[in-house]
Amino acid sequence: MPNLAEYPALLILQKLARQKKLDVFLVGGFLRDAVLNKRSHDFDFVVPKNAIVFSRLFAKEIKGAFVLLDKKRGCGRVAKKYHDRIETYDFADFRAATLKADLNHRDFTVNTLTLKINDLDTNEDLVKKIHDACGGIADLKARCLRMVSAKTFIEDPLRLLRAYSLRAQLGFRIEPKTRARIKKDKDLLSPVARERILDELFKVLQSSRAAENLTAMDKVGLLEKIIPQISLMYRVTQGGYHHLDVWPHSLETVNQLEKVFIEYAQDSDVVEYLNESLAGGRTRRGLLKLAALLHDIGKPQTRKKEKGRMSFHSHEHVGKGISRAVAMVLLLSTRERMILENVVLWHLRPGYLSNFKKPSDRAIFRYFRDTKEEAASIALLSIADQRSTRGPLSTKIDEKHHEKICSSLIKQFFAAKKEKPFVALINGHDLIRRLKLKPSPLFGKILQQVEEAQATGKVTNKAQALQLARKIWEQ
Repeated sequence: MPNLAEYPALLILQKLARQKKLDVFLVGGFLRDAVLNKRSHDFDFVVPKNAIVFSRLFAKEIKGAFVLLDKKRGCGRVAKKYHDRIETYDFADFRAATLKADLNHRDFTVNTLTLKINDLDTNEDLVKKIHDACGGIADLKARCLRMVSAKTFIEDPLRLLRAYSLRAQLGFRIEPKTRARIKKDKDLLSPVARERILDELFKVLQSSRAAENLTAMDKVGLLEKIIPQISLMYRVTQGGYHHLDVWPHSLETVNQLEKVFIEYAQDSDVVEYLNESLAGGRTRRGLLKLAALLHDIGKPQTRKKEKGRMSFHSHEHVGKGISRAVAMVLLLSTRERMILENVVLWHLRPGYLSNFKKPSDRAIFRYFRDTKEEAASIALLSIADQRSTRGPLSTKIDEKHHEKICSSLIKQFFAAKKEKPFVALINGHDLIRRLKLKPSPLFGKILQQVEEAQATGKVTNKAQALQLARKIWEQ
């Protein structure tokens, strides 16, 4: 069990608290995780007053960085980088006259555990000294999230979403009265800063329980408050290949994608690729689940009945545009937005390739040319999409063949990354100098076709490449 000796900064904090004769209480997440036997490097403290002044002094003592979080509410943060981790220490003034009254303003009972730093012995077990004023330990044992009061979500509407980010991270359930209150108060979320919402949403998406929590959020009407565009997919039926309507199919695709991730958990290339940090600590893994949720969002606008069958021609193009709007509302970075758009745009391509018993080298080349760095993402999503499609027209043989194609695409993607970069045999300067051609918009098409021939082994040297370029120009 943790003690002060394991955290040198806490020993310095204790010494400073005694010098300043200020009662400092450790609260919330660190203690919650300690009871659950989990390690944490994020600390929350409350003090009767002067939290900002005290946190500045603490930052100076440990040679850490100070960040002012909220001057009005008296909140400051100190961050300290160690060789293997970063520890953060948040300080806040009491929101009431006493500690007990302050705890009544916190979110969930599991986050109301407290510990007075001033009086601790260096090697004392921190868990044994915890003060539990609101029944938090009982709720931890019951794996239950319970609001502290009926005003919990009114005081900070972000807690509506935090209930599900905690549910996703801890694997807890939300007790019925709290869930009913979330459903009642869901409209309060609208004015909350998008940056705060994005952080909590990605805690859900990057967890291993995203699908079940997105579904739970949808049941209380909260998910639509975060991504209003999903309402387009409600009650939109599909054709014979599908057993679910568009929206339940989208949620099921997230569920199947998480299962695909588990299957690839031992593939170090895939794991490293999915865990790449794109922006603000958000990963491709989380973003790909968002893409799974939105991959068919263009279907409602393109739905037509043709010859007795339902069609959704060009829904991927419409979906790309809607995904762009979602990305901008959520305040995703430019790179994240482009990834999201490209995955939605190209999500059908592996399915087109699987229409052939053996896709041609040319078709494979074009797939990688168009999908670029998201080629593996799209193939992983395609497996999940196919598994979520179990209508009467779907067959096990087709599903097996589709997965074989997608698996091959994933392997080829990572194999190519380990090879020498592709270098084109000729470029525009060669067309001008060697073939004496005048610069033209056709250059792009010529070079693209020559590149394709090179990639598929039809041309192997510069002379052959120039000969093919001349032939294309003359035609």
